[in-house]
Amino acid sequence: MANEDAENMTFEESLSTLERLVKELENGNLDLDKGLEVYERAVVLRERCKKILDEADRRVQKLIETSEGIKKEDLIIE
Repeated sequence: MANEDAENMTFEESLSTLERLVKELENGNLDLDKGLEVYERAVVLRERCKKILDEADRRVQKLIETSEGIKKEDLIIE
């Protein structure tokens, strides 16, 4: 999976694919080369998910700032 492919995926698609890749890695039935390939794809998808979540956080922050004069607050997701 190229970075360009990941860039076109939605958050849900990225997360679903990432979860599948993690299960493949946890299964432990991959040879070294295939394991590295799967791991590299997982890292790309993890970054894609993080990018989408960061953008969503920025959008929420902006809404908080502009709605009713409420000052910017940090969102804490647990």
